[in-house]
Amino acid sequence: MKFTATRGLLAAALLSLGAVAAQAQDTPECIAPANPGGGWDFTCRQVGKSLQDLGLIDATMQVVNLAGGGGGVAYAEVVNKRASDDNLIVAASSATATRLAQGAYPGNTMDQVRWVGSVGADYGVIAVAADSKIDTLPQLLDQIKANPGSVSVAGGSAVGGWDHLKVLIAANAYGIEDVRKVKYIAFDGGGEAVTQLLAGSVQAFTGDISEAKGFVESGDIKVIAILAPERLEGEFASFPTAREQGVDAIGANWRGFYAPGKMSDAAYDKWAKDIGTLYASDEWKAVMEANGLAPLDLQGADFQKFVAGSVSQIQSISREIGIIK
Repeated sequence: MKFTATRGLLAAALLSLGAVAAQAQDTPECIAPANPGGGWDFTCRQVGKSLQDLGLIDATMQVVNLAGGGGGVAYAEVVNKRASDDNLIVAASSATATRLAQGAYPGNTMDQVRWVGSVGADYGVIAVAADSKIDTLPQLLDQIKANPGSVSVAGGSAVGGWDHLKVLIAANAYGIEDVRKVKYIAFDGGGEAVTQLLAGSVQAFTGDISEAKGFVESGDIKVIAILAPERLEGEFASFPTAREQGVDAIGANWRGFYAPGKMSDAAYDKWAKDIGTLYASDEWKAVMEANGLAPLDLQGADFQKFVAGSVSQIQSISREIGIIK
């Protein structure tokens, strides 16, 4: 009897452990391919919270920060180790497409993952510390033109990445002939780049509105240009565009997700459907307005096609300004 009871307790314990393991396996996870504080981190955390608030996921989204290589470490992790994970999505953006376009993820291509959907577009900004003597984009670009080595611009993407490209596009539009002389310093995420700006290690920051918003509100930085075709509405209306300052530069960073390449069709379709439901919700519209996100509503095959076009376009821009041959 004692042996039988012990076996019963053991069996119950094993069943309990099995239930815990199954629950752990079902926990939705989002990888943010950068340190906390940047745009990818924002995308994972805000979308995860909203999905749970809307009842689209049953458990709290686990957010894992996996920085390195401008998103390359996370991409390799998903492709090589987690290719069949049905519970995993990864934050992506124009920065991801840029690295893929330039062959910066060695041995990896966009077709090795499945592109789930977008949650909006985040216009680029160029900012300086709040106490900087620079107040306009032309002032910054004039200083770069006169003495390129005197200005370091920090961003959250790798060299040649989307943050880097944005400031090069602005420099090119302003008539700086050899944009390769622009001194860009890469950090693992926009939050770390702004930290270096506040420490005085660099003179300017190139990133996105969602990354800059909190630092503007705290009074730490001032945005000298937003790379949008016209001024945004609401609380962002005070940010001058590059275009109105005579610099015809536009840079919109789309935000969305990819999933493991061997994710089941059922899981992929559900993630795509859930992202579509999220995007259509009043809650997400409020998030977009509060964070300056512009409309971009694509899921599934439509998003896959969009990313392919984005990669192709960035390859052309990168060749034009000498990043790739």
